[in-house]
Order: sequence, then C-alpha cells, then structure tokens
Amino acid sequence: MQLKKIMLATCAFSVLAVSAAHSQTIGKAEDQVRWRQSAFSTMGWSMGRIKANVSGTYNKEQVTQAANTLQALANSDIGSLFAPGTESAKGWKKTEVKPALFTDKEGANKAWASFAKEADELAKVAAASDAAAVKTQFGKVGQACKGCHDKFRVEH
Repeated sequence: MQLKKIMLATCAFSVLAVSAAHSQTIGKAEDQVRWRQSAFSTMGWSMGRIKANVSGTYNKEQVTQAANTLQALANSDIGSLFAPGTESAKGWKKTEVKPALFTDKEGANKAWASFAKEADELAKVAAASDAAAVKTQFGKVGQACKGCHDKFRVEH
C-alpha cells in the first residue's frame, strides 16, 4: 500500500513537472516573434488556398489540407509565443502586435478561442466535401481572424 502511494505521488509530481516545463516558452524574444510570424504566415497561406477553392474550382484535398493546417495551428498554443518581452522584439520583420494584446489577456484568450472553435469546425466541414458548407464556415473563420486583427494587430 505504501509503495502504491509513493508511485502515485511520483506520477503526479512528474505530470506537474512536465506541464510546467511545457508552459514555459523556449527561445529568445526574437525567436518567439519569428516563430509566431511564421505560424501566422502559414495561416494566411492556408486561408488563401481555401479562398481560391471556394471562389473557383473546388479541390477537396487542397481544402482539407489547408483546413487541417489551420486547425493544428489554432490548437498549438501559439499564445505562449506572446510572452512578456516580445511586444517590441523584431522577428523576420517588426512585430504587428498592438500593446493591448499584452495587457488584455482575457480579450486575447477569447479571440483565440473563437478562432480555434471556428477552425475546428472548418476542418470537420472540409472533410465532408460540401463546398457550400465550407464557404460558409470559411467566412466564420475569417470573421474570427478579423475580430482579433481589429483589436490586436497594427494594420499598415
């Protein structure tokens, strides 16, 4: 019985240690900005691929690949790359993040959760091959993106 308690305590401690390690962002501020800029560039490319398909000849495979990419990035904890000290760091280019993102964590989390929800749904809809449904859901993803951009991104 005592050994079982020790093993359970050890397992619990290990889970907490791993969780703590994963919650810490690795890399210099410039690296974090480059990583998030790269992720957002990939999201933009994926959105462009879907838009081309819903506006022209529909290719289920391309749409599904792009939707799955959006879903993966939406659920990849990119938010951890917006750590303190990255507000003015330069990555591939100057960051386009408004300072409000670093002070309005609740608003940022809400915006990201909305994007993740809509991206998850887009991946499901894309797998079903209904071009009209994809177009509708794609619009919802775009609105989620716009909601975040309007509040937290500097437009040039």
